[in-house]
Order: sequence, then structure tokens, then C-alpha cells
Amino acid sequence: MTEFITGAAFTRMIQNAAAAIENHKTEINELNVFPVPDGDTGTNMSLTMSKGAEKLAESASDTIGKAVQVTAAALLRGARGNSGVILSLLYRGVSNELRELDVADAVTFSRALQAGSDAAYANVRKPTEGTILTVARLAAEAATARAAETRDIEDVLEYALSASKIALADTINLNPVLKKAGVIDSGGKGYVYILDAMLRSLRGETIASNGGDTEPRDSADFTSFSTDEITFAYCTEFIVARETKKHPDTLREFLDARGDSIVVVDDDEIIKVHVHTNDPGVVLTEALTFGGLLTVKIENMREQHTQKLVEAEAQDVKPVEIEKRYGMVAVSSGEGLSALFRDLGADGIITGGQTMNPSTEDILNAVERVPAEIVFVYPNNSNIIFAAQQVVPLSTRTVIVVPSKSIPQGISAMLVFDADEEPDTLETAMTDALATVRTIQITHAARDSTFDGLDIKTGQFLGLLDDSMYFCGDEFDELLQNTVTTALASVESPNFVTIFAGEGASDEESAELAQAFESRLPSAEITSAVGGQPVYRYIISVE
Repeated sequence: MTEFITGAAFTRMIQNAAAAIENHKTEINELNVFPVPDGDTGTNMSLTMSKGAEKLAESASDTIGKAVQVTAAALLRGARGNSGVILSLLYRGVSNELRELDVADAVTFSRALQAGSDAAYANVRKPTEGTILTVARLAAEAATARAAETRDIEDVLEYALSASKIALADTINLNPVLKKAGVIDSGGKGYVYILDAMLRSLRGETIASNGGDTEPRDSADFTSFSTDEITFAYCTEFIVARETKKHPDTLREFLDARGDSIVVVDDDEIIKVHVHTNDPGVVLTEALTFGGLLTVKIENMREQHTQKLVEAEAQDVKPVEIEKRYGMVAVSSGEGLSALFRDLGADGIITGGQTMNPSTEDILNAVERVPAEIVFVYPNNSNIIFAAQQVVPLSTRTVIVVPSKSIPQGISAMLVFDADEEPDTLETAMTDALATVRTIQITHAARDSTFDGLDIKTGQFLGLLDDSMYFCGDEFDELLQNTVTTALASVESPNFVTIFAGEGASDEESAELAQAFESRLPSAEITSAVGGQPVYRYIISVE
């Protein structure tokens, strides 16, 4: 029986959880959209949790309050991919509930699990049921109910674990994409492993990391949720002092009805807000009901933080001096593509994309090295957008995330950049540019899988148009013709086609691909370049 969780006990629980996710990351990855060798949910959750375990090992967390704060801060900065960011949000809520305590009993720990679920739902725009959010919520509800009946935290966690397993099994019924693929949610499965590992730690069992599982498990293909494109005009940031008892959640609700790209970070003294809205005056008027405004930035107004806030948020990041108004950071992979982004004006390149999602901290460090007041970030991958958006409240710069989901989208956005324009005008123009390009990616199946009744075999060619598969087969000639036909169907009368050859592409194949487009699109400009990207043999931009 365990009545209290100390800082040392919580440290062991997180280390157990990190080892468990590491051991099962391949199994979690197998529940993924198309059998492409991406660094997906399991990998992202493992890298995120390992950052928490590493920081706890370096600190002397004698109280649970300190341990959860170290964990939350490490997970936020180490968050990779959508799953990693959601995981960090869950632990941010736990930290907010327990940070003042020396130990946690059954009631306070169950309340912390509920706070974690609430924080994740509050910060994910348009939460999707049948995901890790559902699993975490139902586990927390079960823990809360059981904590009213017993002081044994092991018993409470066991109830939470049992509820999480039931919720996980039901994700296939709640999420239409999962139902179509015939599988359970991968992030939810990872969270079940985390709860199981934490319970086993309380019972004295230490999980040793074996470097990750290697045995293939049930696999499927499904579309992960993503954030919406930004549609509001004014980038508004401010810090308001907490001088009333009004809860920040009421401000979140107010902003949700009047804007997008909302981030609200609070502590005992201040509330820091980033929002895109068409009514900044109305937003600031509402903010004054919480307390006095400490800093305000709208459009071209410089954000002014006190040194104390800069140190608290930037921590070990050392920003360079500001020398210009605008800067740009792009996520890229492959020497050719990275060189192209530099030619387009990128001040910083972050190595990432498929197989290597950069963490929030990686993106933050790149932004802080740009000598600009306002930094545009191009994630160029749907699974990196959420992590990039976490940089907004952490950076000493004004950060604007352009939600590019692919390399071609990032290129199109950067092509319309005009340093003479205002930030909101630039953001609107670049966001609009994302819709003008379609992305085709050609790769190989990394494992056997099934999608829409089609059997996919390891090594076969796969053709993807944005997030949908249009081809699976063994013959390159057949793939070639299907690719051109798909391109023509996706964009009416394309004017530009750019073919980026990646690792594994031959000069002969590239020439055949270019010739196929030229024969069907005689008036279009067809360009071939060496991208050097891994995983995808070809990335093709059609616009």
C-alpha cells in the first residue's frame, strides 16, 4: 500500500515510464498512417519522456512539487510531434496542481491527473475524441472516483490503468479514421504504457530500457489530426498582472470566440497571451479585467519583457542581439533542400521532418539565434506545427508560425515574403500561399500493411498526394504514369512542377519522371533538382 508519493518516488515513476515507452516505441509506431519509415508517435513520445527522465536524473527533487515542475519544463522543451506536445500538456497540468506540495496523497494525485487532462483539452484546438485525450480523461475520472474511497495510491492508479485500457479499446469506435483502419489509437496506447509503468514503479518494479522493441505488431494507416490554418489578421501579444481572482480559463474562453492560434500561459503573478484576432482592442479591454497590462505588442510594436521574465522563459537559451526586423527559420532535410531554403532567405535551418521531428527546444534555440525582432517559422511537416507553436510564449522574439505541412508549401510561403510588408499582411499572404501548391511524395513501404482493403508489401513503391495514398505497386513505370495523372487531377492546368530527387533516386529515373511531365504538360515549367532528402525518393511540387 502506498499513501504518499514523494519527489524521489515520482522521479522513479517517470524514469520507468520513459523506459516503457522506449521499449514499446516500435509497436506504437506501427499504428501509423501508411507504412512509411517515419519517426512517429512512439518515437516522439519516447524522445519527449526521455527528456523528462534525463532532467530528473540531474536534479535533486526532494519534493513532488519540484519533481513535477522539472518534469513539466523538460517535457515542454523536449516535446516532439503532436503526441509529444500533448504529453507535455498533460504533465503541465499535473505540475500546476502539485507544484506547492512536498508529497501527494491519493486525492491530490488523482486531482493532478484530472488537471493534466483539463490542460490538454484546453490547449488543443478542436480536441478529437478517440485519441490520447480521451484515454487520459477517462483514466483521470476513474482515479478521482476511486480516490474518494481509498487512501492507497496504488489502488487509485490501478483503477486509472483499467479505465485507460477500456478507453483505448473503444478509440476504434470513437474515431472514424481508426475505425476505417481497424486499429486503436497510438497515442492512447502510449499513455496506457505510461500509467502501467508508473504503477509498476510504485510496486517496486524497475523497467530497464532495452533500446526499443523490434518485433512487428498489428499495423494500420490513419490520418492524424492537425491544427487549422490561421485566418485572423492581428498578431496580439501581452502580459497582464494577476490582480483579481478571475481564472485564466475564462480568458481562454473569451479569446476562443474571437481569435485563433491562442496560447495562454500563466503563473501566480502574470498571464501571458498570444492570439491572432480581428479585434485586438476588445481583447485588451477584456484583459484589463484581470489586472494591469505589463507589456503589449500589436503588429510592429516591440514586445518588452522585464529581465526577470526573459530569464524565466529563455532559461539556458542565449539569444543573439537584434539587428533587423524580420528573420526566418525553416525545418528541412537534405543538403539540396536546405540550400534552397537558405537561398530563399532562411536565417536558420533545423534538421527534421520524417524520421526526425525536432523538439520545441530545438526550434526555440534556432529562433533565438536569429538576429531579428520577428521570426517566421516554417515547420514544413504537419507533425511539427504543434511543437513549433509552443515556442511562441517561450521566445524572446515575436514568433509567427506559418503552418506549412510540406517542403513545397514552405517554399511557396517563403517565395511571397516581402520585407516591406507588415507582419499581419505577411502572415496572411504566406498562409494563403500554402493552398496554392499540392505535394506528391514517392517512397517505399517499410512494412506489410493494409489500407482500404489494399494489401501493401514491404519494399513496394508508395505514392502520396498530400495525406492520401494514390499508388501502391512494384513497377516504376506504372508509378510514373499514375504520378503524372494524379498531378494533373490535383491542380487545374498546372504552371509549375518541381521535382526534388532524394536518397535512392537515380539520374535515369529522374529524367524519365521529368519527361513524363513534359509530355503531358508542354506549356508548364518543369524543373528538376537534387533535394537529397531521406525517406522520400521524390518530393514533387505541383502548382
